[in-house]
Amino acid sequence: MTTTAKHTTDLTKVSETALLTLIVRANEARRPDGLIDDPMAIRLVDSIDVDFAKFGHTNRQDMALRALLFDKYTRRYLLDHPEATVVALAEGLQTSFHRLEAADVGDRFRWLTVDLPPVVELRRKLLPPSERVQMCAQSALDFSWMDRVDTDGGVFITAEGLLMYLQPEEAMALITECAARFPGGQMMFDLPPAAFAALTRRGMRTSRRFRVPPMPFTLTVAEVADLVNTVPGVRAVHDLAATRARGRLMNSLLWTVYRVPLLDAIRPTTTLLEFG
Repeated sequence: MTTTAKHTTDLTKVSETALLTLIVRANEARRPDGLIDDPMAIRLVDSIDVDFAKFGHTNRQDMALRALLFDKYTRRYLLDHPEATVVALAEGLQTSFHRLEAADVGDRFRWLTVDLPPVVELRRKLLPPSERVQMCAQSALDFSWMDRVDTDGGVFITAEGLLMYLQPEEAMALITECAARFPGGQMMFDLPPAAFAALTRRGMRTSRRFRVPPMPFTLTVAEVADLVNTVPGVRAVHDLAATRARGRLMNSLLWTVYRVPLLDAIRPTTTLLEFG
C-alpha cells in the first residue's frame, strides 16, 4: 500500500492560528452529529504533518459556529449577487469556497484569497485549483489587492479571524478603505468580547505549548453600531447572532448573551457592514 507523504508547514505567529482553527473545524466535521459539513477541512488535516496536540483542547464548537455564520451571510449575498467576487482577507486554511461551491449559490461567483506568502503557498499545494479562485500573496494591509477585485457583480469581503490581530489604527484603516473602494458591497468581520480586552491583548494560552498571539483590537457592541456614523461610506451595521449550536444548554446560553444587553461585553461580536 502506498502512503502519501504529508506536507510540513512553517507557519508562525498569527498565521499559525490557521492550523488551530482548521483542526477545531475538522474535528467538528468528523463527528456523526457535527454541526458543519467540511470534508475539505478533514482532507487538509490529514495532509499536513503538524503536531496538532500542541494547541490543546480542539474538540469544541466555536470555530464551526463562526464558519457557519460567515457561510450564512456570504451565501445570502451570493444568492442576490450570483456573479459577485468574494474577497477572503487573511483566509488562512479556511475552506469556505468549497463549502459554498457545494451549496445552492451557483458556479458564477469568483473568489480572491488575500494572505501572506507562506499561507498562499500552502493553499496552492494542498487545495484543488479552480479557475474561479485567485490568490494574492500579500498582507491585507497592502491595499493594492483592491485593484484586483472585479466589482461588476458585487463584492463581499470577509475578515474572519483577522481584525483582532491588527493594531486599532490598522483595523480602522482597512474598514475605511474597503468602504471607500467598494460602494454597494458588504464586509463581515468578528471580534473578541470587549470585557476580555486586557486578557486578549496579552495573548491567551490554549495549552502549555501554545499561546494565541496578542489581539490588540476590539470594539464594544455600541462602538460597532456607531461605525455607521464614524466611517464614511458605511450605510448600515448589523450585529449578527450566532447560529444554532449543539446541545440545549449551549443554545440557551447563546440565546441569552445575544439578547440581554447587559451581557454584550462578555460575548464576541460578528458584524456585517453594508457600504453605500
